[in-house]
Amino acid sequence: MKTVRFGIIGGGLMGREFASAAARWSHLLEFPARPEIVAVCDTNPAIHAWYRDNFAAVRQTTTDYKELLANPEVDAVYVAVPHHLHQEIYGAVLAAGKHLMGEKPFGIDLKANDAITAAVRQHPQQLVRCSSESVFFPAMQKLCGMIEKNAFGRILEVNTGFLHSSDLDPNKPINWKRMIEFNGEYGVLGDLGMHALHVPLRAGWQPRNVRAILSDIVKQRPDGKGGMAPCRTWDNGTLFCEAVDPVLNEPFPLTVKLQRIAPGQKNTWYTEVLGTQASARWSSTNPRLLEVMTYTPGTEQAWQQIQTGYETAFKTITGGIFEFGFTDAIQQMWAAFLYELATGKPAAKFAGCVTPDEAAFSHRLFTAALASQRNCSVEQVKT
Repeated sequence: MKTVRFGIIGGGLMGREFASAAARWSHLLEFPARPEIVAVCDTNPAIHAWYRDNFAAVRQTTTDYKELLANPEVDAVYVAVPHHLHQEIYGAVLAAGKHLMGEKPFGIDLKANDAITAAVRQHPQQLVRCSSESVFFPAMQKLCGMIEKNAFGRILEVNTGFLHSSDLDPNKPINWKRMIEFNGEYGVLGDLGMHALHVPLRAGWQPRNVRAILSDIVKQRPDGKGGMAPCRTWDNGTLFCEAVDPVLNEPFPLTVKLQRIAPGQKNTWYTEVLGTQASARWSSTNPRLLEVMTYTPGTEQAWQQIQTGYETAFKTITGGIFEFGFTDAIQQMWAAFLYELATGKPAAKFAGCVTPDEAAFSHRLFTAALASQRNCSVEQVKT
């Protein structure tokens, strides 16, 4: 089994999730590669101790990402930093000759993403992918299998989204995701949008136009110092798009809903595909349940509820009857990255991570959405 030595830049929540997935890599079976965390960079030195205490292979901790990138023992880097740092650090990772897994949205805005995309094209020998986990839930793998088989017939409508309530409390102190200088003008679109777009874009359902309705709900929050700070990012957004089915070349409505203030939600991904021959829907509120309805003329319409188990894209030690969760999706996503790095291709169409081109399309969509909000208009999405 090939060992890929990783550095982590940004050792917070998602850095720890990756490290945890790497620590239990033996959970995967018959796999061609494994990650080893050897270096960690975070500007907060207090974060370093957790990595040193739990991972014997970590031989470098630093507050300067350039020191990590100069380390010849690092083969690949995971970068989980605020959006305004993406262009600088992603470009530096590629210039240092390292493979890259980056967090969405791959740049604070379209200009930054264009620069990242140009850097990716200058380094075709390096694997570059974007983080997104929901497609790896077993029920979503089944839904995506239906897409591959053209089981839906003519696509009538697709609805997808990511809803959570992390900002429902107006007294929650402000953080970088609520500051336009760090999170960007996209607001919730850049924060959550790639998760909702992963499957539609991989299916080839690219929006060609968009009417966006964006909401700035909580306009100021406690600054943690006894005062109040302005919140100048969009909290919620709904994108009404026209997409085209590449199989039949027929248009259909695609609705993408993204909310950081969603009463009653915890952290919910969902996808619904309605077609003339079959329909399917999934939500992480009941993650093992896939609802499917097939339609034959002259028969009753009835939704079938399918309970999925641990039926994963990449084989594991866990029996298929058991349940699957978020940390399992994280590990499956990382398995997809390591598999492609080791073999040169994804294991399957929907068992691969988000590509730079898909991330770049999301920027064109989000940029059009901002124009739509400003102008109360339907905006074309550049191809």
